[in-house]
This record gives sequence, structure tokens and C-alpha cells, in this order.
Amino acid sequence: MSVLTESTSAWEPFTPRGVASFARASYERLLVVQCLMALMVALLSVWVLAHGFFPTVFAAIQQLPDTGQIIQGELEIPDGSPRLLAEGHFLAIVVDPKHSGEIRSPAQFQFEFGGDSLLIFSLFGVAEVDYPADQSFYFNQADLQPKWEAWAPDILGLAGLAVFLSLFLSWNALAVVYCLPAWLVAFFANRDLNFLQSWRLAGAALMPGALLMGVSLWLYGIGAFDLVKLCFAFGMHLVVGFIYVFVSPLFLNPAVSASGNNPFSDS
Repeated sequence: MSVLTESTSAWEPFTPRGVASFARASYERLLVVQCLMALMVALLSVWVLAHGFFPTVFAAIQQLPDTGQIIQGELEIPDGSPRLLAEGHFLAIVVDPKHSGEIRSPAQFQFEFGGDSLLIFSLFGVAEVDYPADQSFYFNQADLQPKWEAWAPDILGLAGLAVFLSLFLSWNALAVVYCLPAWLVAFFANRDLNFLQSWRLAGAALMPGALLMGVSLWLYGIGAFDLVKLCFAFGMHLVVGFIYVFVSPLFLNPAVSASGNNPFSDS
């Protein structure tokens, strides 16, 4: 028996044979698997935020002056000298009203609050965000600390929900794109696969990449991965899905003609 044979049941989407089995499974089975994988990545994303970024934000708020605000696009604080409010492995928060550049942190992200704008330093360069001229914000410890303590759990929950929904929607959209290559591979390899089945197979083929992204997020959260490696893993998780799209159809049963006879044989 050939090793490229079809599995009789869909229960795991991490091997080419397992991915291929979802072509015959119900959409509900695929939906459950996708929801579980999206939930795993969403929870890991929330964990990274909660343990890597939020403590630095809270520590920075505690170092703010008793009075201060951003009003009509201008930062107003008692002390205008540059200072580091808080610093962690992932994030550093700085106040530098003149954007003098005196403080540069080795953290992967640095938020620098200036006189009229926020500078964000990262691997991708520097982004400048102007303060809204028609809005005002608190910039002091007395007002921001209770608000942060009240809103931080909600922000984490919304972030997790956003990751979950974006993953689920993107996977279903990518399955529409990937199903045609899967069908073509099956067609030229003489495998039994229609368009609807190829869409389910393509949806399952994205799950190994999602597992890779989840592991990468965990490694990033514990400090084993830096931002460069995380970005590389993000690109690789798309490549892994494409590889499974091309390989998995080979594990389906061969297509059989309607008559079951060889049209080139003698009558």
C-alpha cells in the first residue's frame, strides 16, 4: 500500500494526511479546529501583552507627576527635562518634551512623549503621531492610575477578541485563495477532490502555520525570540500553510472515472 493514502477520519490538522482528511469532514469539524487554534493564539497574545507590556505601562503611570495634561495638542507637565518613566524587555516609556534624543532604550519598542507628538521607536523605524488638537488627555498619576487599573482587563479582553476574530476571518479568506492550488494539485495528481472539499482542505492546511505562530509567540513572550525572529516566524507560518496546500492533496484517494474502465483499452 502506498504511504500516500487517505485517512479515514479527520482528527488532527498537523500532518499532510491529517490535513487531507478534512476534505471529507464536515465544515463543523473544521470550524471547531479553527476556533481552538484561534483561541490558543489569542490567549498567547493576551499573555504577551499582560506580562510583557502592561507592567511597564503601569510602572510608567506611577512615575508621572501629580499634575499634567495634553491639551489642544500640547503636553503640559511641571518638569520639562527628559526622563525615563519605565523600561522593560519589550517596552520603554520616555518623556522628552523637545525630542532631544538623550534617552535611547534597548527595549524593542520605545514610546517617547514630546511637546506636541508621540514618537514610537522600533525595529521598523520611527513613527510620529501628533496629539489631536481638538482633544485633551490626562497625563498625571492621580488621574491615569485608577483609569488604567479599571480599563486594563477590558483592553486585554478586547485585544484577545480582536486577534481571535481577525484570525478566523483571515483563515476563511485565505482558504478561498488557497483552494484553487489545492484543486489543481489534486487534478493533475488524479486525486478525488472537488472545489468545496478543496476549500475545507485549504482551511485545515493553515492550522500547522497557526501552531508555529503560537509557539513563536510563546518564545517571544519568554524572551527566547526577539522581534526579528517573531517577524520571520510570521512570514514562515504563511509559507508552511502554502506547503501543506500543495502536499496534502497527494494523500487523497485516486479519482475514479464514471465508467470505471480504461478508455484506451481494447474493446
